[in-house]
Amino acid sequence: MNEITIYHHTLNLGNRDWTLWASDKGLIRLSFGREEKLPEGAWLKAFAPLHRYQEHQAVFAQLGITRELENYFAGVPVSFKDIPLDIWGTPFQQEVWKGLATIPHGEVITYRELAGRIGRPQAMRAVGTANGQNPLPVILPCHRVIGTNGTLTGYRGGLKLKQELLALEGILHVGEAGHERFAF
Repeated sequence: MNEITIYHHTLNLGNRDWTLWASDKGLIRLSFGREEKLPEGAWLKAFAPLHRYQEHQAVFAQLGITRELENYFAGVPVSFKDIPLDIWGTPFQQEVWKGLATIPHGEVITYRELAGRIGRPQAMRAVGTANGQNPLPVILPCHRVIGTNGTLTGYRGGLKLKQELLALEGILHVGEAGHERFAF
């Protein structure tokens, strides 16, 4: 098995640090807050058991993600569709995460709608779980998924961050009465 180089670089956007992670194939992760340290654990062991880290700002400029994230946090609509991704996850997780990419800037859908979009209408809870494990928040916009009752629900970065991201996109009608657990 070959060693994989995992590039990383941290940007300050929206008054918080976001760390970009990429392989030679594309962006693999966007972390923030307490996740900023080097990714470890089962996820990394499963997909890159032999790896080394390298700080490399230019990789992310070449991918185009630095400019796109700066635009996004400046309030400019961004689709991220041209950013090369190297998504590491189970086949089901990848289905869900690709489904997230179909949610346009400035729109929200429910977990039920997302499950339907990927052809798994009965898998709302599994979709919610995969949504919560999304390695590329903002880029694969899991923050655009809300509960069927129209409120904010479970976001790894907390509901305040979810609400901030939605507000950047002009989405101000989502109820604040949500909770940190998923409501399908």
